[in-house]
Amino acid sequence: MSADGQGTKHWFDDEAGPVVRPYAMTRGRTTSAVQHRLDLIAVVVAEPEAGDPEADVTLAPEHVDIVGLCRDAPQSVAELAAELDLPVGVVRVLIGDLVDAEYVRVSRPVPPAELPDESILRDVINGLRAL
Repeated sequence: MSADGQGTKHWFDDEAGPVVRPYAMTRGRTTSAVQHRLDLIAVVVAEPEAGDPEADVTLAPEHVDIVGLCRDAPQSVAELAAELDLPVGVVRVLIGDLVDAEYVRVSRPVPPAELPDESILRDVINGLRAL
């Protein structure tokens, strides 16, 4: 235990890390109410017509931080986790809450299976060159 200048003893110090554990931020949940598939590279964008998240008493400070970061510029899930210094699983749950409350929207990357085949693109380029 450490003591401050007034003789009060603390059971933690600066190296103990966060006092609130990540699972407490999500109330023990590992998914949001409606499951959203959030890849690390999924881009989170603040909804322009959404109200002020600070006025919503159901949102935690971390929710408000996510909306603030996304209002400045679109952010990937990985960028948000790094910026907030939180585990990706926690950030996914928080983003899911914000999507449900319509404060943010998520743009998912195109799955590789849905991308055009390289041979088709080459045929198009060759066809354009032939014109």
